[in-house]
Amino acid sequence: MEVDDQPLSDAARRTLATWHRLLERNAMEELDPLLSDRIVFRSPVAHTPYPGRDAIKLVLKTVNTVFQNFRYHRTFASTDGSSVVLEFSAEVDGKALKGIDMLRFDEEGRIVEFEVMVRPMSGLQALGAAMGERLGAARETLTGKAPRAKP
Repeated sequence: MEVDDQPLSDAARRTLATWHRLLERNAMEELDPLLSDRIVFRSPVAHTPYPGRDAIKLVLKTVNTVFQNFRYHRTFASTDGSSVVLEFSAEVDGKALKGIDMLRFDEEGRIVEFEVMVRPMSGLQALGAAMGERLGAARETLTGKAPRAKP
């Protein structure tokens, strides 16, 4: 999905194109070059943000196993070219949902912030339950308190 008619910076545009290629392959382990050292992930089901590369890679790899029929529909960029919103739809355990991924980029085009919002409540609840089952033992990674994996 391209953002040709919107003011996204060239660096952010390259990162976004790579994001879509990685998503198609569920290759979240290859995200490191796209992520800022300050990356923060904001989940639609958790109040506290998840800091760090390990947390975002774990969450995104896992959600790709939870979502069925995932598809992006529309893309919106901020006027300053540093942020993008990706509208998507998916299903979780038979519950349809719509959502947005909001990505903010630094000057080099690396993702600094990745925030997800989901509706309706029934879809969000199904997503939260499925992710909780799979990630329950990963609390240290999600809170940034686990030892950092060596590259």
